Formats: sequence, C-alpha cells, structure tokens
Amino acid sequence: MKIREALAQGTRRLSESESPYIDSQYLLCYVLACNTTHLLAWPEKALTTQQQADYTNLLEQRRQGHPIAHLTGQRGFWSLDIQVNADTLIPRPDTEIIVSAALDKIQPQMTIADLGTGSGAIGLALASERADIHVVAMDYAGGALMMACQNAKHCHISNIAFWQGDWLAAIADNTLDMIVSNPPYIAESDPHLQQGDVRFEPRTALISGQDGLADIREIIEQAKRCLKPNCWLFIEHGYEQAQAVATLFRQATFEHVSGVKDYGGNDRITMGQLPL
Repeated sequence: MKIREALAQGTRRLSESESPYIDSQYLLCYVLACNTTHLLAWPEKALTTQQQADYTNLLEQRRQGHPIAHLTGQRGFWSLDIQVNADTLIPRPDTEIIVSAALDKIQPQMTIADLGTGSGAIGLALASERADIHVVAMDYAGGALMMACQNAKHCHISNIAFWQGDWLAAIADNTLDMIVSNPPYIAESDPHLQQGDVRFEPRTALISGQDGLADIREIIEQAKRCLKPNCWLFIEHGYEQAQAVATLFRQATFEHVSGVKDYGGNDRITMGQLPL
C-alpha cells in the first residue's frame, strides 16, 4: 500500500468522523514518524507490512471513537508537544485563550497556581513563556500529576512545581499572585458526555454537580483567601455559563470582571481582580 492509497483508505473508513481526511493524515504521520509535508511530497512511497498493520489498527480504534490524542499519546498545545493519556483531559485549542489572557497580566517574580492542571498544559505554557515566574500546578488525581511531571521534563521546563491536593485547601492565605484554572464544568446530565472524545476522558475532570458550577464556586471562594490583594483569577467555563460565572465573581467581591471569547467566538474565559 502506498501513502496515497493509505490516505484514501483511511478517509473511507473514517467517513463518520468530523474530519476523516485530517484524522487519517494524523495517524499515518504518527505511524511513519513524519509530518504532513512528507505525505504530500511522497504519495507513491510504499508502507512496510508492519506500518500498514499499525495504521490499520489505529484506523479501527479511531472508527470506534477513540481520540486521536490517545492513539498517538500527544497533542500540540501553545508552542509545546504535550503528552496525554486516559488520566488527563486532552488539551483543546480554545484553552490557549486562558494562557494568552493570563500572559497579559503577568509581572516578574509572580507565583501562579494552575488548578486542575491535568496534563500540565496551561501551567507549562505560562512557565515556558516567562522564565521569571514560578508556577504551582495542582491536581487531585495522582495519575494526571505524573503525566504533568513527565511533560515538564519532556519540555525542559523547570520553573514549575507539582502539588497533589483539593484545589487551594492547602495553600496559605494571601500567597498567590494569580490563579488560572480549567476546572470541570459539565453538568451531570449533559448529553455531550456521551459524544465524541469526552466519552474516553476522566469523568472527574469533566463533571461538576447538577449545574456544572460546583467546582467553579469552590475555586472562587478559595481564591478570595489565597490571592494577594489586587491580583487576578482566570477561569475557563462552558460557552453558556459566562453570565452565571461572572455573577459568582461579583458576589465574591471581585472587581473588573470581564470575559474573553474563544476562537469560535463563544464566551470561554471569565477573569476578575481581587480588590485592594
């Protein structure tokens, strides 16, 4: 089988996917250890018997719904190559928005907490951009923290520490200069939990009570205690939750509460500043 034929086969087998040709390209590049430019430049190059078998196996797993990131073990995020597994959420492009928004407020020597770090994507992205800050990446799940630690080593990032705990329960008062978080925010009964990649991701990183806001409420309340005066909290949430989250910020006395839209124009980030 040639590269051209392999892509055609993959596109046919993944016809029910949202992006069958792109998925086929990702999987074939993974098998061949190449980039898409190689596929375009060498369409008549033949796969070995083992490469063809590996590719066919990955296509079948993808056809069953397994996420591309789990099949390849990695996902690009910001400027980093983030390794993922079944213990972590798969970093989404829209989560890069919280990185961009936080970078606009960061000052030298800040201590920043990344809550529910998962694969470490947000904390590592901030730490990679600013060598003059210290990031504390926190998660309750030990498996996720192990993956985040591996990603720090893989990306050669040293200005980050990892801490297992329940949000900010173990953090002292008035010690943080910024908090960023992409917490669970899906309601227990949300039908999207039975669709797409989330079917294969850890439920504890997705579901947050009956309305999807239980963890966000807890983070906002704890942030009031742990943030220094005049410092910022950034939270990612569902596209229909912006008004409710902004109300929670204001009820907790945060000022300058505003939102940031994601790449699709949906309300995705709410940020607020603790008053002096």
